[in-house]
Amino acid sequence: MKAIVLEEKGQPIGYRDFEAPVPAAGEVVVHLKAAALNHRDVWITKGMYPGIKTPGILGSDGAGIAEGREVIINPNIGWGDNQEHQKPDYTILGMPSFGTMAEQISVPEDRLVDKPGHLSWAEAAALPLGGLTAYRAIFTKGNCKAGDKVLISGIGGGVALFAFQFALAAGAEVYVTSGSADKLSRAIEMGAKGGANYREEDWHKTLGKASGGFDLIIDSAGGPGFARFPKICNFGARIVTYGGTQGKVPDFSPQLIFWKQIAILGTSMGSDQEFQDMATFVSKHKIKPVVDQVFPIAEATKAFERMDQGKQFGKIVLEI
Repeated sequence: MKAIVLEEKGQPIGYRDFEAPVPAAGEVVVHLKAAALNHRDVWITKGMYPGIKTPGILGSDGAGIAEGREVIINPNIGWGDNQEHQKPDYTILGMPSFGTMAEQISVPEDRLVDKPGHLSWAEAAALPLGGLTAYRAIFTKGNCKAGDKVLISGIGGGVALFAFQFALAAGAEVYVTSGSADKLSRAIEMGAKGGANYREEDWHKTLGKASGGFDLIIDSAGGPGFARFPKICNFGARIVTYGGTQGKVPDFSPQLIFWKQIAILGTSMGSDQEFQDMATFVSKHKIKPVVDQVFPIAEATKAFERMDQGKQFGKIVLEI
């Protein structure tokens, strides 16, 4: 079969022949139709991820056909039975195990969930990891409900857009931030109540005034902006973080946290039950993942370059 292969850490990916998978007991071969990128894939190619094994096939997101059944693949490996958190040895598809950027993959049969019927192959492949992460952040940790005022930071990324769509579907009033005026405009076209450019000094004051305060904030950046969130939180608000691309949070003061009874909650990926619940929610509300661009798998290098540039609005997908 053909696959996207990382030969060595720090080396460019290659599209080449690779040994087709042989399913072990309890496994089934999925003939993939599409796979999607995550920032994790780019970080792996740069050697910025633990547990890298080479040669390896990248990709955590995929959709295809298994024994005549149209499926999406749950990327979880070993979450465990505890819904509160994953086991210490938990991993996901695409490193160190072989991933979805290939013509075929062999996975345990219980990793397969029926593809939501209203989705194209590209949309279905865009769903798994980002959708799972967003679902847990919005509902399990964030307890989002109708009428909540929700802020999603960094709109344009895959998880942020899923969180945005899920919150809207739940009946929340949603606001967004971005460093791009174009991304803010596109989010407002999709239903955002308002937005602000986080590069502006008083962006939080603008949003705080417009919204009247937030009941839930979903963030993936951390950094200096995180310290401003408590100032625009309502009493009893929840701040959920699933990333830290902007690093440590300077000048963070705890006073508003305890006075306003604010909860700060960390989350990462999600359980097998949440994956099934997420797929059901997407089907029920006919949610369509935002696909930024689709590349033929043979042009995966161009897809990785686009991801690395951070200009995408939605998921970048490889057509197989």
